[in-house]
Amino acid sequence: MKMTSTYIRDNGLLERYLLGELNESDRQAVEDILKRDISLKNELNEMELDFENIALENAVQPPGIVKNALLKTVSNIKVAEQEQKVISLEGRASSRTPFYAAASVAALLLIGSIWMYTNWQDSQKRLQTLELQSEDLKEQLATIKSELDETSAWYAVINNPAIKKYVLRGNTKSPESIAVAYVDDADKRIIIKAGGLQELDNTKTYQMWADVDGEMIDMGVIPAGKDMVELTYIENAESLNITIEPDGGNDHPTVEQLITNVIL
Repeated sequence: MKMTSTYIRDNGLLERYLLGELNESDRQAVEDILKRDISLKNELNEMELDFENIALENAVQPPGIVKNALLKTVSNIKVAEQEQKVISLEGRASSRTPFYAAASVAALLLIGSIWMYTNWQDSQKRLQTLELQSEDLKEQLATIKSELDETSAWYAVINNPAIKKYVLRGNTKSPESIAVAYVDDADKRIIIKAGGLQELDNTKTYQMWADVDGEMIDMGVIPAGKDMVELTYIENAESLNITIEPDGGNDHPTVEQLITNVIL
């Protein structure tokens, strides 16, 4: 089949291209179309930014103890080398007397043994620290992979032509806010792209509600800092509504804090 922009979107080839899962011919074909289709190129750029945001959210700062341990080891080595040089010179100066020579050699061996033992202890501590950090890194990498897999699955959903897309624009209470809802009635899923909602202080949160026969049903809290989130799918919803609620959410919507809604 001839590669086209529509074929790329319908078959989720953009995210597969971004994840390096295409063969050489498909990859080249996608790149050729990206050069000509500005809209498709913009979609790819947006995907790349979403992936970067996920990576940054889960970035790991190396612990300061690792650096301190390494610096301490280097310092110990330099001190030991200086001590060995001084003792060696003293040994030569005292070589006229066998007793002094023997004492110098014994002192040198003692200091060398102490230094080796101390260095071994430091190495053991560093090893334990690095093992703990390695486990932390493994957990962080597993989390990042899980987030990337989830994001890839979301993109497969929102790129499906059968998915319904609804744009929710903020009212006068939050004029700069914008969110996009992707509703999959077949699989009963709803994904919200919430990165465009205005930032709230840590005492408040956004919460989405479905209007079913005049009753507002809770769909879930929209976590702060999350660009995309899957909420609870509610059948027979007539509209989607977002309100500002106290941190942790509410059991009923604060109507006067409604910032956007859309009729389905």
